[in-house]
Amino acid sequence: MLICPLTKMTAGFALGILAGVILGADSIIFKPLGTLFLNLLRMIVVPLVVLSLIVAVNHSNPKELGRIGLKIFPFYLISVAIAVVVGIFFGKLTNPGVGLNLPMDATIETPNKPAFIDVILNMVPNNIINAMSSGDILAVVFVSIVFGLTILLMQHAESEREQNMGKLLLNIADAGNEAVAKVLNGILQYAPIGVFGITANTFGTQGMDMVIALGKFIGTSYLGVIVMLTVIYPLILKLFKVKVIEFYKNIKDAIFTAFATSSSLSTLPISMRAAEKAGISERVAKLTLPIGTTINMDGTAVRFGVAVIFASEIMGIHLGITELATIVLIGTLAAVGTAGVPGAGLIGMSIVFAQAGLPLEIVALTAGINVLVDMIFTCGNVTGDLVGAKVVDQSEKLRDSEII
Repeated sequence: MLICPLTKMTAGFALGILAGVILGADSIIFKPLGTLFLNLLRMIVVPLVVLSLIVAVNHSNPKELGRIGLKIFPFYLISVAIAVVVGIFFGKLTNPGVGLNLPMDATIETPNKPAFIDVILNMVPNNIINAMSSGDILAVVFVSIVFGLTILLMQHAESEREQNMGKLLLNIADAGNEAVAKVLNGILQYAPIGVFGITANTFGTQGMDMVIALGKFIGTSYLGVIVMLTVIYPLILKLFKVKVIEFYKNIKDAIFTAFATSSSLSTLPISMRAAEKAGISERVAKLTLPIGTTINMDGTAVRFGVAVIFASEIMGIHLGITELATIVLIGTLAAVGTAGVPGAGLIGMSIVFAQAGLPLEIVALTAGINVLVDMIFTCGNVTGDLVGAKVVDQSEKLRDSEII
């Protein structure tokens, strides 16, 4: 019987704790195993973001994307931004990383954080290749969406030659996306060993302090997503005159499947059926849910907010209002560029941490508890997709009634 990579990571995490406790400071011998894992994460980030976004944008046609897309894309961006804020808020409330130090034999340099306006301007790169090679994810997201939209328009052009070229480019991107998914799966197969190395090295000096900190990280993550499910989404649904309890009853199968599988993509067929039960038109569901599965990651965004506070407290870095606003923007776009498969939240965290100047070692450290938190994060992701679809459907029905 095959064992899920997330289960293996949990086992690696537990063995790392055991090795760290037994060997103490000598557990540093396992550090190279963790370093290799970090390098693999850095390697896959840019191709994953570029190809998944190009393919996601092409899951529609220009006419529908024009009207319905103008409704669903802003909703996704706003809901993800709210989720990042929720994560930051509860992270500040519980202080999961206070009193913890990251054991490193070399000093980790924190790059200077650019001003908020510079972050916005730098989204448009003057050199695409440099943006990709330097890991400037905000610029990569912008360029990927632009090229994705261009390929979409080419496929629906009047010229048959241009249509064929558009289809060829999409097929190439689709094939590349599939290849990247397989590479990511391979990284997740190695991840338990990397998690073991990071965890053993860390617990060798931290001991129970780390157990307590990660326990607080898990609790804060669950709290943030639960607030999204019980407070934020109901408020949004109420604004559009949706009966909240009835809506949740209709989509409960999708929520439970998301929790059990930890995969938005695997839950998509159940989400489509749940959308039908919730009275969402097939036209809206078929456009919004596949795109939402790829780019709308509310639960994952909560994780980014909590993780940034967790890491900044470990590193002793104070984040002011400007830095937090920048992180909300980075977290929003990172969530948009994170694929809906188990474990890919690690990639999103790597993006946020790299842009915020925080060490990726902490990303690897939290990987061991992925199996515990991915379930609730996926619930947030899938529920957010369905709430967005319902909101757009309500607005479309209102528009149709006005036309009549």
